[in-house]
Amino acid sequence: MKEYPCFVCRREGDETRVLHLNVGGSTRAELRTKLGSHGVLLNAYADMLLDHTVFDPRAQEEIKIIERNVGELGLRTGATLLEVFAVARERGFALCPPDTGPYLRLAMASQANAPDSVLSAGRSPVGALKVASAPFSDDVAYPKGFYLRVVDGQQWLRGFRCDHEYLFSPEDRFALQPL
Repeated sequence: MKEYPCFVCRREGDETRVLHLNVGGSTRAELRTKLGSHGVLLNAYADMLLDHTVFDPRAQEEIKIIERNVGELGLRTGATLLEVFAVARERGFALCPPDTGPYLRLAMASQANAPDSVLSAGRSPVGALKVASAPFSDDVAYPKGFYLRVVDGQQWLRGFRCDHEYLFSPEDRFALQPL
């Protein structure tokens, strides 16, 4: 599996890993084949998201990805999804294109194993990396986006749902684009 280049940027004594990632350029079928050939498992919500029109063919583009947790964004008591996104923008980050999830999953072959094997518990799972992108739908029954997780050595691309009141904890991690 190809591991995408990751660069370490240093600014004011702070180290930040920046992942360069190509997004777009594949059809739904090609993405599903690539995910399957790399042993990536999908939940039903991820399958629903892959059927969305954002996965219609488009030109490939290179983006940069940085991970930040909710607390690092200054939200020390947690925040809703929309609050996380608003504060991220204020702090110099942009949302990822909505089709980033599968490409990021393919690029992150070395993601750490989650400390627990709970797959669904009505809360944001420990060890998950949420892809910060505009919600696919305002309907609370429809998945909002993707997250990446490794459980018992198995890579997952999962879709998640939440309503406008759900609070992400300060430890919840998001993949964002630096501006």
